[in-house]
Amino acid sequence: MKLRIATFNLENLDDKPGESPSLQERIQVLRPQLLRLHADVICFQEVNGQETPNQPRQLLALKSLLEQTEYANFHIAHTKTQNGEAYDERNLVVISRYPLSGVEQYLNRLIPTLQYKKVTSLPPETNARPVGWERPILYARVNLSDGQTIHLINVHLKSRLPSEIKGQSEGKYAWKTSSGWAEGFFLSSMKRVGQALEARILVDSLFDNDAGANIIVCGDFNAHPDEVPVEAIAGRVENTGNAALIRRTMISCESTIPEPARYTYVHQGQKRLLDHMLISPTMLKYYRTSEIHNETLHDEGVAFAYDTKFPESDHAPFVAEFVMEA
Repeated sequence: MKLRIATFNLENLDDKPGESPSLQERIQVLRPQLLRLHADVICFQEVNGQETPNQPRQLLALKSLLEQTEYANFHIAHTKTQNGEAYDERNLVVISRYPLSGVEQYLNRLIPTLQYKKVTSLPPETNARPVGWERPILYARVNLSDGQTIHLINVHLKSRLPSEIKGQSEGKYAWKTSSGWAEGFFLSSMKRVGQALEARILVDSLFDNDAGANIIVCGDFNAHPDEVPVEAIAGRVENTGNAALIRRTMISCESTIPEPARYTYVHQGQKRLLDHMLISPTMLKYYRTSEIHNETLHDEGVAFAYDTKFPESDHAPFVAEFVMEA
């Protein structure tokens, strides 16, 4: 059976009153992109929740986007608050043609919350304080019709923007000192790598239970292929120096995409690959091809400079195709 799995950061999909561009304007652009994927499973990032009177927060904007498509009838799983409702912002979502089971989310569950004392804050911090990550990892088992199971891990790692340092801000994107900016960037990097480590520990726990597990980790890593978050999840033998771990490595599907098309994001003219799909060795025998639909991708740096929002996302969708032979 042919199986197409995609990952797509929708860039703050929402339906706020007076938002420009409106949700309907965004749907006109995003829906054709989804239809082009012909996907059986899609991992979404940055799906915002919407409030309705006397109801828990729901993913109504996403529901509107999926209407009038086959995806409207797909099984769905998403991140939830402790109250069991969707988060206000940046939910992770999995939609699937096939049933989903064992849905879990991980937020500092496999790694204790870190402690850190900021050195450039004003006034200076006298004690270390907890540093956790705001974005959970979403895990789900995809139960295929032929009886096979895929362990799917959807991630949205911390952005590359610096974390807040008290007293160091001069506006939304301006800093009082270079040291303050550097420490904010360091904190974001620490959170991003911490999330990646938590995802890698989850991957190893799946291999502990089944050495031949079919595992896919995908999403917005906010990291280039050779940066630590990607390398941490991949667990390449070149990094561990242990050939016995070769069956626990995670393999990047992007390697089969021609280099000129190997990007999902554009910033100030620089083409970057921030969205990834890593598969376990057992999935490699089923793997056929990958595509990144980046033909209409705009330069996010231009939007930043002019505070202009585009109806399309600032990330391109990434889709991989498998043939799940018995």
